[in-house]
Amino acid sequence: MLTVLGIAVSPGLLERWVDWLAPDEQPFFLTRKQVDAWKLSADDREPSREDRDTYWIYAIDPKAARTVWLSEAAYSELPKQTRAGLVRAQVNYGRGSVPTVKRWAAVIGDGVRQQADGHRFVWWRSLLRDPEAVLPEIVSEDLGPSRHREVRRWPREFPRVRELAGTFADGSGPNCFGTVMAACGVDGAERVWMVREPFEAWLAEHTEPGGKDDVPGTVFVWRNSAALVEHAALTIGDGWMLHKPSQAWKSPRKVRTVAEVKRATRTAGWRLERHRVVL
Repeated sequence: MLTVLGIAVSPGLLERWVDWLAPDEQPFFLTRKQVDAWKLSADDREPSREDRDTYWIYAIDPKAARTVWLSEAAYSELPKQTRAGLVRAQVNYGRGSVPTVKRWAAVIGDGVRQQADGHRFVWWRSLLRDPEAVLPEIVSEDLGPSRHREVRRWPREFPRVRELAGTFADGSGPNCFGTVMAACGVDGAERVWMVREPFEAWLAEHTEPGGKDDVPGTVFVWRNSAALVEHAALTIGDGWMLHKPSQAWKSPRKVRTVAEVKRATRTAGWRLERHRVVL
């Protein structure tokens, strides 16, 4: 079975990754002037959670206020000059999944240079004929592997930790808060987009201030300058920690050392506090 970030990936999950990286239609973010100049039609449809994470919709420059959804066929029918302008605009406006030709031509073929401006391109299903050569690289980008296979002693007081460690969620949404709550016994929390309020309520009811880094059951909570919770993780003993870096479909529930998680989560303006789970 395919292994990505030290985690087994089933054929079914790999197929879903292809769908999320290269959906039948993908969004292009433009100004009103660009939409008119290129004779395109804006569409205000609601993107899926996977769309939001694949294309970094939460980070798009506000001046690109129009969204055009294109299929591969519709995109390919546009003049090459228009395709080049579309792709360059996506880079300028902060859209995700606009990789460089230089990085991928040797993997998917030099013909990708003809798709747009010769320097950047967008993913379509036709480029993913060998998904095992592409998706593991994309999912692994900027993420360290899960080290769950190195754990020699799993915490008996948190039996779900071992079940969750080294797994991918079935789509975007499930996040760090739900992962911590599920590991501590909240049924189904690992499958939902857990927002701040229910996590804070759980934290207040089931933990108390304090805890040690080298024993199971210490919840690390990172807060921003406004005291809003931004991230959470759970110690599982012997210097190991369970966390999910983000809500994105590419982000696994993984085991890293406490030091590794602290380094990866270090952000200007955030402060760390510790809570001990009350069993």
